[in-house]
Amino acid sequence: MGFLEDFQASLESLPAMLQRNYALMRDLDKSLQGVQQQNEQRCEQEIEDIRHGIESGNITPDSALIRFSDEAIDEQKHSIRIADEKVALATQAYDMVDAHIQQLDQYMRKLEELRQEKELAASASVGAGTPNTEASTRSGRASGSGRGGRKKTRLAAEPPSIALELPVDPNEPTYCLCNQVSYGEMVACDYPDCKIEWFHFGCVGLKEQPKGKWYCPNCVGLQKRRKVK
Repeated sequence: MGFLEDFQASLESLPAMLQRNYALMRDLDKSLQGVQQQNEQRCEQEIEDIRHGIESGNITPDSALIRFSDEAIDEQKHSIRIADEKVALATQAYDMVDAHIQQLDQYMRKLEELRQEKELAASASVGAGTPNTEASTRSGRASGSGRGGRKKTRLAAEPPSIALELPVDPNEPTYCLCNQVSYGEMVACDYPDCKIEWFHFGCVGLKEQPKGKWYCPNCVGLQKRRKVK
């Protein structure tokens, strides 16, 4: 479990790193607002001076000669540099979170490989004439069809016995993001091609039945693109 320990260690440092980036972005934002306000005031004053100069005849109304001062231009360039730093910090924060998501995906793949290896080893240890009941029921549950004939891929562990102390049918279809059997209050996704269909309230952050159409996290983007088309 060395990979899991490494992932947990790196995950523990992520909130502090993100907090640091966000604090720097807030400081840059305050600085940017100050520079922009100062530059706007300077430019307004210079425009007013140019207008008075043209009206009094002290300045020739030649667009090629009329320009903002070097101070005003430097402030605008400084504003652009601050904005670029904010974008760089935001990109860095995104990359950090994305890297942890990829690590988590890798860990989940390794867990699935270990599970399959254990099932194969258990099957091989049983004689050819004696079927392995546990392996067959697990396999049957993994490839069994859920509600509406849709295939359910089993990646999660056995359903927790804490919430339900009743025996669980290994052939019962699984639902939700947690890939567990149905229990408690559940909500159905209104997207017609949703591959999961039913979700536990707690897994999708709901406390009561939503009003109107509701789309799960996997389908909300698909529904928006569907409306655009």
